[in-house]
Amino acid sequence: MPTNQPFRIRKVHHIALLGMLTTLCYVSRIVFQFLPNVQPVTVILLLITMLLGMKDGLIVSLLSVVISNINLGLGVWTLAQITSFSIIIILTGLINRYVSFERLTFFGMVFYAGLTGYIYGFIISAVQAPFFGIQNFWAYYLSGLPFDTLHAVGNSGFYLILAPILIPLIKKLMKNFYA
Repeated sequence: MPTNQPFRIRKVHHIALLGMLTTLCYVSRIVFQFLPNVQPVTVILLLITMLLGMKDGLIVSLLSVVISNINLGLGVWTLAQITSFSIIIILTGLINRYVSFERLTFFGMVFYAGLTGYIYGFIISAVQAPFFGIQNFWAYYLSGLPFDTLHAVGNSGFYLILAPILIPLIKKLMKNFYA
């Protein structure tokens, strides 16, 4: 039985870390809800995926979207948000697997974070298009480009601010929890 104890402790610490990161995403969505599409959630999910992997990024994404949308309002957009974040996390995880983000420059990552704002907007428009009529996709997507631009600029800005804080913090927590 004592041989299983370290595994259980690591597992509990891992769940606690994911819970804290989910709470961070939830709170950041609530705090920044007054700004359209400017929220640090995408950047936090990118950092989680880069440091902890796709599985943890997907877990935090799903939980934070569902929990925050219980407060902000559930609807068709909830599925679109989950799909958009999931595709961005999978894309980030695959890129990280073959290129490793640690080899990219800081400003290369700032650019990538901004690009994910446009990727998110395209995917969310594609997922919601059937509900508004697929023939109206391009009109729907193009009308959302200003909001995607806000999302992209917000992501770049939040990456500039959050990456130097969260990367060392998450690495320290990982070292303490998993050493």
